[in-house]
Amino acid sequence: MRMEISALQLAALVNGKIEGDPNIKINTFSKIEEAKAGSLTFIANPKYAHYIHSTEASVVLVKSDFQTEGPVKPTLVKVDDPYTVLATLLNMVSAAKPKKSGVEKLAYVADGVNIPASTYVAGFAYISNGATIGENVQIFPHCFVGENVHIGNNVILHSGVKIYNDCVIGENCIIHSGAVIGSDGFGFAPHNGIYTKIAQIGNVVIEDNVEIGANTTIDRATMGSTFIRKGVKLDNLIQVAHNVEIGENTVMAAQVGVAGSTKIGKNNMIGGQVGFAGHIKIGDNNQIGAQSGIPNNVGDGNRLMGYPATDARDFARQTVYIKKLKSLFDDVNNLKK
Repeated sequence: MRMEISALQLAALVNGKIEGDPNIKINTFSKIEEAKAGSLTFIANPKYAHYIHSTEASVVLVKSDFQTEGPVKPTLVKVDDPYTVLATLLNMVSAAKPKKSGVEKLAYVADGVNIPASTYVAGFAYISNGATIGENVQIFPHCFVGENVHIGNNVILHSGVKIYNDCVIGENCIIHSGAVIGSDGFGFAPHNGIYTKIAQIGNVVIEDNVEIGANTTIDRATMGSTFIRKGVKLDNLIQVAHNVEIGENTVMAAQVGVAGSTKIGKNNMIGGQVGFAGHIKIGDNNQIGAQSGIPNNVGDGNRLMGYPATDARDFARQTVYIKKLKSLFDDVNNLKK
């Protein structure tokens, strides 16, 4: 936090109910187990509830029905959803930080490219011919924006982002360091024992409100577009191949790999290191556990784990059976004897 506020002011801001000292001041955020005096923390997961008796935090956001055993030291601010309220507060603090504007001396901007007065281009960034850059964009050092790239309003390109030619970035997107947008799809034609490169002449289209993690790569389409739809959140170190489509509000954890031409629907939650085969279709509202392998089409509303992925409950039972295999074989061998 940049300024000190009281628990009473906080409660008014988040429409919360106070239990404790309304005049106590807070000026920073902390994890509940590490909090010191003057800090704001939260309890959203019940397994952290016991920290309410040991934390040094001055104010704790808790759920409306949160109950304590005996008196506690911190002031409680009760809200419907502490995690969402905390996220809102953190975003408010982040938004209050002053933003830079203007083009620094050591940046390169091609002739004819208009940089709005509200946009910032850091030194050693490179903006190519035909690029269009929106309002309030932040482009940090060592970013490369290729020819005819379109970047919408309120986009943040952290240092070292590379965006190849003809790609489109929507509004309110955040792309983290080392991400590469529009690299060539992995396309080669085998002939007489030699792999001949297939030119990748498509692009990548990233819609509004997308966040892309560090060192994630999204390949351009062979023809047409690779699509990242509105509200998608991609973690670090994800590979999205050519002509893939990822549907609205789908989230992926680190090290997911999506092979070419696979279509993934809306509102999917995908754990780390999940692998998708190419040319398959994934429906909406699925939950796919970490390290699962998806070789075939998937419908809507499934909970999957394992390789090849199966229903999460079936996978849990199979895991139990596998653990019992040794004793089962021992029993069979004893019966044989």
